[in-house]
Amino acid sequence: MQLAFILYKYFPFGGLQRDFMRIALECQARGHAIRVYTPIWEGEVPAGFEVVVVPVKALFNHKRNEKLTAWIEADLAKRPVDRVVGFNKMPGLDVYYAADGCFEDKAQTLRNPLYRQWGRYKHFADYERAVFAPESKTEILMISEVQQPLFIKHYRTPLQRFHLLPPGIALDRRAPANAAQIRAEFRAEFNLGDNELLLVQIGSGFKTKGLDRSLKALAALPQELKQRTRLIAIGQDDPRAFKLQAKALGIADKVDILKGRSDIPRFLLGADLLIHPAYNENTGTVLLEALVAGLPVLVSDVCGYAHYIADADAGRVLSSPFEQARLNHLLADMLADDQRRAFWSRNGLAYADRADLYSMPQHAADIILATRP
Repeated sequence: MQLAFILYKYFPFGGLQRDFMRIALECQARGHAIRVYTPIWEGEVPAGFEVVVVPVKALFNHKRNEKLTAWIEADLAKRPVDRVVGFNKMPGLDVYYAADGCFEDKAQTLRNPLYRQWGRYKHFADYERAVFAPESKTEILMISEVQQPLFIKHYRTPLQRFHLLPPGIALDRRAPANAAQIRAEFRAEFNLGDNELLLVQIGSGFKTKGLDRSLKALAALPQELKQRTRLIAIGQDDPRAFKLQAKALGIADKVDILKGRSDIPRFLLGADLLIHPAYNENTGTVLLEALVAGLPVLVSDVCGYAHYIADADAGRVLSSPFEQARLNHLLADMLADDQRRAFWSRNGLAYADRADLYSMPQHAADIILATRP
C-alpha cells in the first residue's frame, strides 16, 4: 500500500517525531511505501521515504496549518494513497496518533473565557472536532489512558474508535552489558567525581517540562548537597530565560543547558537521577527511557507515563497539586540516599525485563494497515 504520514514539523529529537519515525519505518519494513507531508523537515531522510516539504508560510501557526491542509488535499487528489495517518489533529485522517492532549479541555479549564472568541481557538477546536466528533471515521491511536475520557466527555467519541497502544521505548535505551564502563567514561568526560551527583532533565519545551521548577529545587538543596550536584538539561528550546534564572538563583555554575542530541543513552547511564516536574505531559517517553536504563526518576503525576515509575518502584512521583517545597524535599531526600537510588535502579532494570514497554510501533502499524478508509 501507499501510506501518507502528516506532521507539522519533523526534527530528530522530539518525542512525537521519534514515534512517527519508528511507526513509519515499521510500515516500510512490512513492504509499504511511505510518503511524508510536512512544512519543516530537519535531519536525514530514510532510504525509500518520499518527503514532501510543503511550501506554506503564514504569520500565524493556525493559518499555516489551514494552508497546509489545503495543499495536501490538492496533492492527494492528484496522487491518491491508501491511508492517511496524522500526527497532529486535522481533517481528512484515516488514523490519528494522539500525541497531544485534549485541546478543548485545556481551553475550558485553563484559559480565560475570552480565549474562545479568538480565531486561533476556533481553528484548533475545529481540527480536533474533525478527528473526535461522533460522525468522524478517524481511528485514534491513544498513548495515554488519562486523555481518553476527556475526549469522550467533550465529543462523545465512540469507544470502539480508540486503540490504546503500549509504550514504544527503543531497545537502545536499555542498559547494555557494559553499562558500568559507559557510565565511567561519561563521567570522566564531564569531569564528575565519585562523590558528585548529576541530575538530568531531558525533553524539548523547557517551560512545559518544568525546568524552572528543577532549577528552584537545585538552588534549595542543603549546602553540602548542592556543592556536589550538577544539572544538565537537554532539549530543543531557547535556553536564555532559564540561564538567567539559574544566574539569579546563584547556581549558574551548576547548570548546563544543551541542545537536542543523539547520544541520550549515555546521559541516562551516566547520571544519578532524572528530574521531570512537568506542568503537563501526555506521556513522557523519557521517563521510561530512564527506567529501562536503571536511572531513578523524580516526576510529577500529571505525566501520562508517571504511573510506570510507581508501578516499578523506580523513583518518586510528586502528587498534585504541585508544591515547590515538596519537590525540593523529595529531590534532597533522593540525592542524599545512595542506597535507595541503587534500589530504585535495580527495580527499574527488573521491570524492563518483564513489562511490554517496546511494542508500540508494531501495534500502531497493525491498526494503520487494518483500517479501511
